[in-house]
This record gives sequence, structure tokens and C-alpha cells, in this order.
Amino acid sequence: MSTFSGLGTALSSLIAQRQALDVSGQNVANANTVGYTRQRAAMSALPAASVASMFSTSDGVGLGVNVTGVSRLGDAFLDARVRTETAGASYLAAQSAAYTQLEKSVGEPSTTGLAKQLSNLWGAFGDVSNTPDKDSARAVLLETAQAVVDRVASLYDAAESQWSHARTTTAGLVDQVNTTAANVADLNARILAITNSGAAANELLDQRDQLVVQLSGLVGATTRTRPDGQLDVYVAGNTLVDGAKAKTLEVTGATTFAQATGGAAVTVGWAGKPGLSVGLDGGRVAGLLSVTAPPGTPAGSGGMLTEAAASYDALATRITTQVNALHSTATRADGTTPGGAFFTIDAGKPAALGLRVAITDPSHVAVGNPAKGPLDGSVGDALAKLGTAKDGPDASWSATVVSLGVRTASAASRANVAETSRASAAAQQLSQASVDTDEEAVNMLAYQRAYEGAARVLTAIDEMLDTLINRTGVVGR
Repeated sequence: MSTFSGLGTALSSLIAQRQALDVSGQNVANANTVGYTRQRAAMSALPAASVASMFSTSDGVGLGVNVTGVSRLGDAFLDARVRTETAGASYLAAQSAAYTQLEKSVGEPSTTGLAKQLSNLWGAFGDVSNTPDKDSARAVLLETAQAVVDRVASLYDAAESQWSHARTTTAGLVDQVNTTAANVADLNARILAITNSGAAANELLDQRDQLVVQLSGLVGATTRTRPDGQLDVYVAGNTLVDGAKAKTLEVTGATTFAQATGGAAVTVGWAGKPGLSVGLDGGRVAGLLSVTAPPGTPAGSGGMLTEAAASYDALATRITTQVNALHSTATRADGTTPGGAFFTIDAGKPAALGLRVAITDPSHVAVGNPAKGPLDGSVGDALAKLGTAKDGPDASWSATVVSLGVRTASAASRANVAETSRASAAAQQLSQASVDTDEEAVNMLAYQRAYEGAARVLTAIDEMLDTLINRTGVVGR
């Protein structure tokens, strides 16, 4: 081996250690960058020359070191787990948030809740039955009944408003999905171009992984890595991103709450392919679709908001039916029989919105038994007892509130468990991929010492060559 080859060996080490030091510097610079995956310079020893010349022979010693690439120290399995956990946690979080908001709109128990309003109504009927000759008690009864009507309508309006907001949010999130998918496709193209040129695109890979996690949280996306480094993204088994191409999603189906309660569903489909639903099974969008779903069969198996509206309608119908069944048989204070309907429901409207107090004149309130005279209050007493009836409006409303409370607590519990699992997966991924500044400091010190050693070797060989070239044959002159 030629003496001059030692210069190449030392030089290769100088270059390699400097490149490795640059990589460590990049890691330290991005120690607090979200989504950054630490990198490491991969070094490989250069083998000894296989061909000897007249003036050199191979002594079996290699020719130095070479940086073969800069690798990302991430874990594909941990990345996949984070995406899966993120999809599930986002789905359950959307449901839990919807249940919590619905429970707040119900506002039970409280002094302004429907349970209190119903209690006041039955109490007002009792007051009229005790003093059937007083118009003031009848007037208070009508005002109390109107408060019940208003409260039932406000509950329905709150559910409708929440549904509209959920659908609007769904449309906004789908637009975000389309933008993110297009960005992933663009990064695929850029990454392929860079890797084909022989350079590393690690920072772009980090950006792409971050976008894919966002897609997982939105629509439960999964991925497959191609041999050329591009990433295909799938939603419910269908391709969303195919290399450098991205498909587009759109929101279709019900646009109003009336359509949803009538059985029409809000769906997410492929743009340009009407009627073809994506069939999302994870992510926040899927959670919102479950919230806006139409009522199911059996009752309670559909979307929480349309089911809530159905329960409000059923309650309004129950109040009307049971109160009217008694009031229509009673006698007014002036002796008129029958008393007629106390409540009515406007045709063409949901029962909760169409509920009205049919009586406007307090003297038309009927609480007496026709057989006992106009000043009898026995029917009013029976109306007051509806508040404690096993199949009365209060019992129905109580069951609705309890069911909502149980479902809200269950949804919150599932969401908390899923979030804990997602956080655990993210922590494991972070421990593998994040930058440890202490470790990088040790690496930089090692690269520095290696660089200094290579420089010392270079100096020693230079001195040897100086002796060989400039001082050979001058001994004794």
C-alpha cells in the first residue's frame, strides 16, 4: 500500500466525522421541534484496495470510512400504533363532547329545568282543584303550562342547533381532509424526487408523518409505504392518497334537522361519485356522523341528537294525551261540559315545537266532575296526580334524563380510556424518535475526538512524507 493512501484514509475520517457532527447539530437544533425525528449518520468502513500496483501492495488494512446515509431513528410500528390510537380516541372524543353538550342543554337538575316546570304544572292543577272558584289560580295554571310548552320547545331547538353545528363542523373537517391529503400527495412527489437524486429527505418525511397523523384523527386513515418511499393513505380500506395523487371527499345527505329526523343521514362520499359513501369507521368525522345520524330502530339506537328530538316529541305527545284525556271530561266553573282540550299540537310540526296551550281564557279551565257540580275539583286533583303516575310525563322525562346521564358518563369514560391509550402510544413514539440533548452532546464529543485524531494522523503522515521527499539521500552531506 502506498504511503500516500494514508492521506486518503485520514481525509475520509475528517469528512465522515464532520458530516456526523452536522447531523448531531441538526438534532440539537430541532430538539424542541414538534414531529421531528432524530437522525444518525450511518458510517461504513471502506475495504482495502483489491488491486496492487508495482509500487504498492495491500496489507489488508482498509481505506478509511464513509457516510453511507443519514437514517431516521423512528419506529414504523410505533408510528402505526399512534395513528390507530389517534383515530379511535378522536372518534370517541367527538361523541363524548356531543353528549356533554346535549346534557348541558337539558340542564337537569335545576330550578329552570323541565322537571321543575312539570312539577309546577301539576302543583298549579292542584291549586285550581283546591280553589276552583278563583280565576287567579286558573291564570297561574295557564302561565305555568305555557312555561312547560316553552321549555319543551327550547330543548328541541337546542338539539336542532347542535345538529346544525355538527354538520357544519363535519363539512369543515372534510375540507381540511382534502387539503391535508393534497399536501401528503405533494410531499410524496417531492420526497421521491429528492431520494432519486441520492439525497436524504428526512425532514419532509417528518412533515408527511405529521399530516398522516392528522388524517388519522380526522377520518381514521391507515397507510402503506411503497418500495420507492412514497406513502399511500387509505380511508376505510379505500385509497385517499395514491402516490402523488389525492382523491377528494365531500359531505352529502341530510342538510336540515327535519330531514335527519325524517330518516335521512349525513354521509361522506367521494367527489364525483354520488351515492357512494366512504364508510368511515374512525376519526372525528366518523364521530360527528354518528352524532348526526337519523333515529334508529329500536328507539335509542340512532344518532343522539335525533333520538333526543324524538324523546322530546314523545314527551310533548304524552303530556297532551294524558292531560287532555282528563280535562276533556271535566266541567268548567260556569258548568260547561266538556272542558275540551287543554293542550294542542300544531299539524305539520314536530310535536315538541307544535305543542300549544289550547286555552286562552282562564274561565275555560275545567277541573270538576260533571256529576258533582261546577265547583268540584276532583278532576283537577287527578290531573295533579299525573306528576306521580308511573306512566306519566314526569316518569318519562326522568327516564330520558337518567338515560342521557348514563350515556354521557359512559361516553366520557370511553373517551378518557382511549385518550390515555393514545397518549401512551405517543409517549412511546416520542421516547424513540425525540432528541436527547445529553446523548447528542456525547456523540458530538466522540465525533470531535475522532476528527482530532484523524487530523493528527494526517499531520503524522505529512511529516513522514516530508522526510521521505525532502531529506532522503542527504545524510552525511
